[in-house]
Amino acid sequence: MTDLEKMIYEEVLQDHAAVVDLRRDLHRHPEIAREEFRTQARIEEELDRLGLKHWRSAGTGVMAELTGTKAAPVLLTEDGKERCLVLRADIDALPVNELHECEYKSETPNRMHACGHDGHTASLIGAARLLAAHRDLFAGTILFAFQPGEEVGYGGYAMVGEGQIDAATRSFGFHTASELPVGKVVIMPGPNNASVDWFRITVKGLGAHVSRPELGVDAVYIGAQILVALQSLVTRMSSPMDNLLIGVGTFKGGSAYNVVADRAEMEGTIRSLDPVLREKTKERIEKLAKGMASFYGGEAEVEWADFTPVLVNDEASSREAQQVAVSLFGAENVITSRKPALGGDDMAVFINRVPGCYAYVGSCDPALPESGSSHHHPCFDIGEDCLILSEALTVCYALAYMNGEV
Repeated sequence: MTDLEKMIYEEVLQDHAAVVDLRRDLHRHPEIAREEFRTQARIEEELDRLGLKHWRSAGTGVMAELTGTKAAPVLLTEDGKERCLVLRADIDALPVNELHECEYKSETPNRMHACGHDGHTASLIGAARLLAAHRDLFAGTILFAFQPGEEVGYGGYAMVGEGQIDAATRSFGFHTASELPVGKVVIMPGPNNASVDWFRITVKGLGAHVSRPELGVDAVYIGAQILVALQSLVTRMSSPMDNLLIGVGTFKGGSAYNVVADRAEMEGTIRSLDPVLREKTKERIEKLAKGMASFYGGEAEVEWADFTPVLVNDEASSREAQQVAVSLFGAENVITSRKPALGGDDMAVFINRVPGCYAYVGSCDPALPESGSSHHHPCFDIGEDCLILSEALTVCYALAYMNGEV
């Protein structure tokens, strides 16, 4: 560690109790996508304490701005733009009923921070606190993006579409990782996360008595055939070497046990690391659903929503963040290569607009078994010491980038 990094790390340790308190407050009061009203107000309250200029974005999100006071010219990028860094954290929870018994358990039924976004938000507030305290150490502007609606592929597109990060020349964020122990950090250039396309297939049939199926068109039966056949697009129409997943999470249909169903509906996602395969699979799903429904005398409609593109960490940005992480935590704790995940994250939208990188911070603590639960599990939790690493990395990377040291 450099002397500056040692100082920052010590201050992060001193700040840790405040970050944990905020994380637990957010955990008790989770709000799902587009409903993050209390969360938004809580973030604004913290930013007001820091005296930071802030404004609302993407409905329930918050943007903030910090200008450095160092008596030096703002450094320029190779293309002549003033260096400006955007730091991003997602803020929404999930419609999950928490089963983990703890003092900070969710107080709202069927709402839970089951993906660590409470920790992301609290850690970025902590980073803002330290950077505000040391604004004399850099010149230029740092933006903070508290992004809503990550779980439904909304907030990233909304914030970027509003032009909130147009001035930025680098983007940075992090995510907890329950499969890694606290103390480890992954910063990997190239593809890290899959694209995610949500779909809904609606099958329209014709009702009849179940004893006379020939008089109706069974939408549930057609839907079941489509559901099973979807997997053939992965196992028989794509290479086993391709990273492709089609998952259906809901299937609903029918109105009574003794009536041929006149309607069925399923929702799912496509996940891929290949943009060409992504589009080809969407076309195949349309053709399969409509063709199968037609064969049995029904109709099928397919609706789509682009939740996120593939998350591809920029090469230069990744090297910069790796350099800082190695200095802070040691090379043995910085993982620079692993298999990409088919989970999506709309930090990809930020990186597509502004070159940047997304780090993964190990959050599994052997003393807390629930911290090894998979993300989105009703017992999910984090080893809160991971927030020391995320805050320290965020602050030190910000200072290093703004000062041209990486």
